[in-house]
Amino acid sequence: MIKNILKNRSALLFFLVVASFVSVVAQRSLAQGPVNPALRPPKGATVAIVVFEDLQCPDCRRASPLVEEASRTYKIPVVRHDFPLPFHTWSYDAAIFARYFDTHSKALGNEFRDYIFSNQLEVTPQNLRGFAEKFASEHKVELPFVVDPEGKLAALITADKELGKAIQINHTPRSTWSATSAAASPSWKL
Repeated sequence: MIKNILKNRSALLFFLVVASFVSVVAQRSLAQGPVNPALRPPKGATVAIVVFEDLQCPDCRRASPLVEEASRTYKIPVVRHDFPLPFHTWSYDAAIFARYFDTHSKALGNEFRDYIFSNQLEVTPQNLRGFAEKFASEHKVELPFVVDPEGKLAALITADKELGKAIQINHTPRSTWSATSAAASPSWKL
């Protein structure tokens, strides 16, 4: 019972922080002009939660269920970007695997990210591939020996990092709420 109350208090705190930033940043955005187009919600959505995450980051692991809960509860799409930090020993390789699974379906890639978060405490540079192979096998996907021979997946991760840097992200987790309207496109960052 206490655990559920604490979990709900954490979620409530997260939502209160979100709500308090929305109006402040919306007003700031009106004064500053349009938001970076990469932060706009997906087609057909008026709002989105845009997340920059590192799969080895403990705070990203803790934030991920809250973001997913907000997405489900309020029917807001989540747009995930890879932002592996250089001091994490296996996060970049995990992002490569996630991008590989994205090539099969974005849902599969996101499921892999969640799988890695749920096993994060056991993952090491030496056993990461084993986790990826187990995930691939369970989802009936062939995992090639060399996952990114042409560097296309690495280029996508680099593009995500550059996007994050362009909007002044320098650590994880970073979540951004974005919205579209006729008047402006407000956004905020946690």
